[in-house]
Amino acid sequence: MARIEPMERQALTELDEMFNAIEAATGYVPTSLLVMARTPAVLKAFAPLAPAVMGPGSVDIGLKALIAQISSTAAGCMYCQAHTAEGAVHKGIAAEKVENVWLFETSDLFSPAERAALALARDASVTPNASTAAHFDALAEHFSEEQVVEIVSVISLFGFLNRWNDTLQTPLEDAPFEFASTHLSNNGWNAGGHRS
Repeated sequence: MARIEPMERQALTELDEMFNAIEAATGYVPTSLLVMARTPAVLKAFAPLAPAVMGPGSVDIGLKALIAQISSTAAGCMYCQAHTAEGAVHKGIAAEKVENVWLFETSDLFSPAERAALALARDASVTPNASTAAHFDALAEHFSEEQVVEIVSVISLFGFLNRWNDTLQTPLEDAPFEFASTHLSNNGWNAGGHRS
């Protein structure tokens, strides 16, 4: 159950341009942003960061979505797990790969480069942070320093979102809920307090 009620989108006409762009990309406006809108300065600061991190860059956007999924799973945020899993499929990742992302170390579905990135995502997303120099040695075999910065940016963005959504018990929208219920529940996913 939401700890802070999201604002009604109709009351946020000054944010229509931003919300319309998000809705065009995802099919809905995430509830997390409607809660964030209670402090417009925070939302306006966050709004350009998310696409800068998750949009096209030198790291494949599908891999970024998988990094976000692993990071959110390691942090335990059910809201973000659902969003990132559904988002990965929208970015061209096969549902089978999304369903098996936690098996990245042993599954043939994942390349050595993906394994290096996902290992960092897992280990950098726990508290205390478990990343080591070995993670960066493995990354250096496949990624430039600029790409490593992109990878860490994804992990860091979801560090914020995981804390935001779990703390506030942000209500989960229908589309990511249905996707996660179908594709992640065999791996222990449940909506928890994100769905009443």
